[in-house]
Amino acid sequence: MGGGAERNADLKALIRTIPDFPKPGIQFRDITTLLLDPAGLATSVERLAGMADGPIDAIAGIEARGFVFGAALARELSVGLVLVRKRGKLPGKTLTEDYALEYGSDSLEMHHDAIPQGARILLVDDLLATGGTALAAVKLLRGAGAEVDQSLFVIDLPDLGGASKLREAGVSVESLVEFEGD
Repeated sequence: MGGGAERNADLKALIRTIPDFPKPGIQFRDITTLLLDPAGLATSVERLAGMADGPIDAIAGIEARGFVFGAALARELSVGLVLVRKRGKLPGKTLTEDYALEYGSDSLEMHHDAIPQGARILLVDDLLATGGTALAAVKLLRGAGAEVDQSLFVIDLPDLGGASKLREAGVSVESLVEFEGD
């Protein structure tokens, strides 16, 4: 975890836990309370920026909450923002990556001309759980010719294994806070 647990305890305290959402047994980590706190949001972005390992050509934010942190981080680092969206949300020609979910499948898309060949892309999202969506985003970006070797998250749920999967794919993983046992 980037920045150390003690350093980021202030941010962790701003993240609300909602038990049994969206189904019994799930401890939902709700960042809306962090977003409502101006100092907490600013501190989150500053600390994420401090963990970025440049040079970086652009940030890739994963729909939807990854857009919030991705846009703020892109501004902080003076780079562009690539939107990685669910299927059918982008106009024009897109590239698509299908991926498996626990019960079914989903797809991510980005504009086919969003990044030049060889661009160094930093992947950003609010939460890392099983890693399925993040891995699909990495495949999508790499398929477009990008170099993707680092990712940043506000929250990591390490017991769900997403960080390990990303690392196995050659992507470093850093987060501001971790919640064990989820």
